[in-house]
Amino acid sequence: MVVRVLVVEDDPSIADAIVSGLRRNGFDPTLVGTGADAIAGASDVDLVVLDLGLPDLDGTEVCRRIRERSSVPIIVASARSEEFDRVVLLESGADDYVVKPFGLRELIARIRAVARRSAGGPTSEVAPISVGAITVDERRRSVAVDGEDVQLTAREFDLLAYLARDPGGVARRSDILHDVWDPNWFGSAKTLDVHVASLRRKLGHPEWIEAVRGVGFRLVEHPGGDRSGPGDGAATSPPSDP
Repeated sequence: MVVRVLVVEDDPSIADAIVSGLRRNGFDPTLVGTGADAIAGASDVDLVVLDLGLPDLDGTEVCRRIRERSSVPIIVASARSEEFDRVVLLESGADDYVVKPFGLRELIARIRAVARRSAGGPTSEVAPISVGAITVDERRRSVAVDGEDVQLTAREFDLLAYLARDPGGVARRSDILHDVWDPNWFGSAKTLDVHVASLRRKLGHPEWIEAVRGVGFRLVEHPGGDRSGPGDGAATSPPSDP
């Protein structure tokens, strides 16, 4: 069963980005823009992502009312960053709190973590991520390009899945090493370059993973076209990203 997420957000630009990102990552999002609709719809979903600045009710009150009726997990997404605000929301029944602006990868990681805790085990089945010609199935840990299976190492798979959760978005080198390798990673950062080079070669299109000089890497938003052969020279060397 795909995880159903109620997104409570009245800013169209933020709402559209969250909804499209969740859908792309295999979730089933529903969007509402008021506190009243959030309270009414919370009983029909698996998790709520709640903005605080709503036009009819303060998000803290919405959180309280939802919690009075349901045990559905609630992740608050707000620009309010003070410790007092976080404490009040957690005491009002929120399960987690993410401060705006936040990255899509962070939000998805928090959703999955809260869903796992709520279920007492593995989260509900998440549909494969489709980014252009690439399909990443995190449940089966498999990757296909234009329907053809691609054999990756465990680390290469984790790296590609991480980038695929936010195609077009730049992932910082430090964040990749922290999230894909280990929070306490003390090895050479060049290992990331080596894995990117290998992943580019195996995908058959080195241009699909772009290096952003001095920052990190991103998966292009719409990878597609015919696969080039594995001998493509541009894919065999680490990217020139200092």
